[in-house]
Amino acid sequence: MTIDPDTLRRELMGHGLSRSELDPDPIRQFQLWYELAIAADLPEPNSLTLCTVDAQGQPSARTVLLKLYDERGFVFFTNYQSRKAREIATNPRVAMLFPWVALARQVQITGRAEPISTAESLAYFATRPRGSQIGAWASPQSQVIPSRALLEMKVAEMARRFSQGEVPLPDFWGGYRVVPDMFEFWQGRENRLHDRFRYVRQEHGGWVIERLAP
Repeated sequence: MTIDPDTLRRELMGHGLSRSELDPDPIRQFQLWYELAIAADLPEPNSLTLCTVDAQGQPSARTVLLKLYDERGFVFFTNYQSRKAREIATNPRVAMLFPWVALARQVQITGRAEPISTAESLAYFATRPRGSQIGAWASPQSQVIPSRALLEMKVAEMARRFSQGEVPLPDFWGGYRVVPDMFEFWQGRENRLHDRFRYVRQEHGGWVIERLAP
């Protein structure tokens, strides 16, 4: 049964968030919120804003999709020659934001991005629709192109190239895992007096939980 997001938003804002309700493990706390966002039938609840920084200190942001997560971190996929990948190569420190605005909630995560194994990338690539697999081969992501027509010609070329059998994993495409060292869970409240809790990873393991002023 789908939960009405407007009703849920009012209930969440009225109830708020207290320290006693938080799971000591931020991954499990994220899972609780993420599963509620899915149950509320929010559009693409796995969408997140990913922020990276280039060598000159210029930040950039874009929306990507969370595809996997576990106790090791959060995984997204991209072209390894894209702008985000080039910036991660320069500075692997990144920030992610899940903006579940319809529920008056957001989760911010910071950490270090690192490439996942080829085997993990291949396992996910095999589950993608064939059109998306061909698109990964066809698009020189983040590069300047003269026209849409040229891109479509490249797609047609790749479709012919891989017309027989499975589409292989491109050697320039794969996943990154963001290994988190900070989480912030933000619950909207009336009068902008929001509830905010931050988890900070400790050097020798475990997490410290702190309440932040709104």
